[in-house]
Amino acid sequence: MVRPATHLFVEDFIRCAHAGIRPSLHPKLDGVLDETHGIMTYQEDVSKVAMALADFSVEDADQLRKVISKKHKERQLHDYYQQFCHGAERNNASPEVIDRIWKMIMSFAGYSFCKPHSASYAQVSFKSAYLRTHYPAEFMAAVISNQGGFYSTFAYISEARRMGLAILLPDMNESDWAYRGEGERLRMGFMQVKTIPKALGEKVVEERKNNGPYRSFQDFLKRVGPEPSQARALVRAGCCDSIAGELTRPALMWRLFVGSTFQSEPLPIPDDYSAAQKRVHEIESFGFLASRHPLTLYRKQLEHLRPVPASQMHCFVGQRITMVGVLITEKAADTKYGQAMEFITLEDVTALYDATLFPEVYRRCCHLLSPNQPYVVHGLVEESFGVATVTVNDLQPLEPIRDNEHHQRGRHEHVGD
Repeated sequence: MVRPATHLFVEDFIRCAHAGIRPSLHPKLDGVLDETHGIMTYQEDVSKVAMALADFSVEDADQLRKVISKKHKERQLHDYYQQFCHGAERNNASPEVIDRIWKMIMSFAGYSFCKPHSASYAQVSFKSAYLRTHYPAEFMAAVISNQGGFYSTFAYISEARRMGLAILLPDMNESDWAYRGEGERLRMGFMQVKTIPKALGEKVVEERKNNGPYRSFQDFLKRVGPEPSQARALVRAGCCDSIAGELTRPALMWRLFVGSTFQSEPLPIPDDYSAAQKRVHEIESFGFLASRHPLTLYRKQLEHLRPVPASQMHCFVGQRITMVGVLITEKAADTKYGQAMEFITLEDVTALYDATLFPEVYRRCCHLLSPNQPYVVHGLVEESFGVATVTVNDLQPLEPIRDNEHHQRGRHEHVGD
């Protein structure tokens, strides 16, 4: 049902499925669409309905299906429409019934599935659900490594963390090129480090398998021979921490800069990067913060805002609430009057949640939307078929508190007390 042009019938399908009913628009259709609750769902339904309601032959019904899917155009769709109307009228179908059923038929234009194709996707769904339940780390590793799915890598990493998996950053002696599941741990692969080509990542792994773990940073450079820019990228991403010994990341960078001279001359060991600088490098290296959820950096703001957790929003249906969330996906849409609006998905540390920006709010806030940006969301919780969503009234970036703001705020609060 989730395809272009079917949005008019999705809610009818869900409503009938929940109620366990199989409505029929006409006696000639009794039993024809019982399996799909009276809603045409598969390509074959077009042929079955045309034969049952409008007395189409098997050949004409199949040709209608092909014309609608734009695979065959020997006859014009208009001719089939006239044939359908006349046949349905002979079977005492009202103009309203004919119009509703024809709209359902036209919802198959351009993109739809036959029943066997749908069944194959159902098998993938069931198998994926089983693997996610019983082999969560391996499943999430495969999804991310395959670089598929609806969500970004960051969203899958966050979901893995919510599933109770420990997220392990790339490591010179532990990582493969792809992600790897390890029991209750998800090990990031070298593929996640920007600017690192697959050939280098695979060489790192192959050399390690053939000749044992890397004993030091110098040992890695000697055995693999990466380009200086590639070595710097691995250092910045933290991949070399486990083989650095007493050397800090800046010290590793310094040794790359001076080249082979450090083999015979002692060099200083500069202080390590600050935690904040390491987070910046992490985002630059992976495209997102992987060592922790970014919202954990906003503890003071969250204490002040007291947002409703996404996992609890269903308890506030009909109420206006404040939430926070990192923007995960956007889907632009138009109202029936042609006004721009948008559906977005956000997440906090507890769950993903969906929100709707209707035209007035979208015009006011659309320029603020940016992937992986955290936001404060004010809106009304609404529910449809047991699923809660937020209709947004206002949306603003969740801004960090500066050190001087901390100092000033603390001083003023102390004076106030």
